[in-house]
Amino acid sequence: MKVVIVDCFDSFSYNLLQLVGSLGGDPVVIPADCPLKAVEEEEPDRIILSPGPGKPGDMALPMEILATLSKTVPTLGVCLGHQAICAAAGGRIIHAPRPVHGEVSEISHEGSGIYSGLQNPFSAVRYHSLVLDEGSLPDDLLITAYSLDDHLPMGVRHRRFPIEGVQFHPESLLTEMGNRLIAAFLDGGIA
Repeated sequence: MKVVIVDCFDSFSYNLLQLVGSLGGDPVVIPADCPLKAVEEEEPDRIILSPGPGKPGDMALPMEILATLSKTVPTLGVCLGHQAICAAAGGRIIHAPRPVHGEVSEISHEGSGIYSGLQNPFSAVRYHSLVLDEGSLPDDLLITAYSLDDHLPMGVRHRRFPIEGVQFHPESLLTEMGNRLIAAFLDGGIA
């Protein structure tokens, strides 16, 4: 299974590469400053939009993918990739009440899609200073997970397309169930 990982210039992209490879995927990294054609030529079975610095609109490629390929190719956004999903659907990305960098939070989820069969809650590592403004949640998105310590949205799922996002880092060694979450995505676990 070919998995394109769009590298938004973050070292965690390579953790995703290693994790996908260890789970039997065939990962290909494409930098976020490449044209959409570079992704299309790979004919991916799955797409992962990686973490990275800045705001979702700073890089065109993730937004172009969400407007085109993600309507048919299952797509997972992680951290900045999650924020890109929210912004592309019309949500507002705002500063979090407090930045969290390298902190572990308990994540509560709704139990389907990429969360199917995972313990609830589970511990996950967070690195972010931006977050979806829950009051701007677009009709096309469903919140699938929250942080228990500060009750911020930690996961979304698109209602019409095979798209999921997680604000936390499943690829981090300190995230419980991260391997299983990525495995569920690779196995088609988007509801």
